[in-house]
Formats: sequence, structure tokens, C-alpha cells
Amino acid sequence: MSALTIALAKGRILDEALPLFALAGIVPVEHPDASRKLIIPTSRPGVSFVVVRPTDVPTYVQYGAADAGVAGKDVLLEHGGEGLYQPLDLGIGRCRLVVAAKRSYDWAGTVQRGARIRVATKYVKTAREHFAVKGMHVDLIKLYGSMELAPLVGLADAIVDLVSTGNTLKANDLVAVEEIMPITARLVVNPGALKLKRAAMQPLIDALGHATNASRAA
Repeated sequence: MSALTIALAKGRILDEALPLFALAGIVPVEHPDASRKLIIPTSRPGVSFVVVRPTDVPTYVQYGAADAGVAGKDVLLEHGGEGLYQPLDLGIGRCRLVVAAKRSYDWAGTVQRGARIRVATKYVKTAREHFAVKGMHVDLIKLYGSMELAPLVGLADAIVDLVSTGNTLKANDLVAVEEIMPITARLVVNPGALKLKRAAMQPLIDALGHATNASRAA
């Protein structure tokens, strides 16, 4: 049977993905958070995990360095999910991509007036498409961290960012003024690997599908 390499990223998605893979009978021989290895064998012969940055998962899969991977919909939209087979919504890493501003900021009035708005985000491509559809005039400022700080210090009028519980927004007196889309993590597969390694890949997809359904039903 063909060997399979699966790209995973450290963080919340990894923590929620590992139990699904375990239900599918695939368990890493070392926990990725505790191991210094970047390629980790699993309990299933011929199947290994590679641990990469979240934004690199689609790239590894696209170029065939990994046969499959787990990536958030936000990453796929921003960093290129085009051409990748996405057979499963795993239902993990659940959050929302929103526009947020200071509680005191008159978002509705500003939009209604057609004023130009400065928006800080690391999701520049997705934000640009969202505001273009709405016909809004925005200047996008690319940031990589501490997005909530931008409106507080006057760098931007609003931000586009992921929100899970909303506690960070609340703590900084920010509110979500628009929801762009719900976000979950998907299994992504290299089309070439699916074709050439179908005997190994299809059972993996089926097992993860059953595991996902079982997890949702629990």
C-alpha cells in the first residue's frame, strides 16, 4: 500500500484533529507538541504526519510534499485552496470571520455615508473581496498579530479577524459589526495523490468521515 503524508499545524486545529484521526485508527507515535521531530510516524504503517505552519498546509498539499492536510477555511480562502480536493468539513476549529470596531464607533453611519474606512487584517484577500461585493471604500492595512490593538491606537477604524468566544473583543471594548462567514477546518487532498494513491487515500477519507459523524453525534 502507498505511503501517505498528512500535513497538520500546531495549535487549536491540531488539538481537535488528533482525536478525529484517533477515531479513524491513526495515532502519532509521539505527540507533535512534545516531539522535536517534524515528520512523525503513526500507528498506521505507511502513514505519517508533518507539522507545518497553518498557512503552509495548502502549499505542502498543493505541491505534493504532503498528500493531504487539515486547514481552516480562512487559510484556504486567503492562501490558496484552489485546485485542492476538499472532501470533508471536519467541523473542528469552529469560529467566525468578522468585522469588528470600537463599541463607540458609528459603523452603520460611516457605511451609510460612504466614507472611506481603514481596516486592519491579516486576511487581506478575503476582506478585499467582502468589501468589494458591498461596494465599500476601504484601505486595508496588513497586520500579523494583536489585531485588536489597531482600533485602540487609531491605526484603523475596524479589523477583520477570527472570533471564537468573543472574549478578546469584549475585553478591549470592541464589538463585531458584521459577520463575513463561519469558519471550520477541512480535509484537503492533493488531486494527484487521490488519483495515484486511491487505494490508500479513499479509506482514510472514509474513516475520517465516519469519525467526524461520530464526533458530531456524541
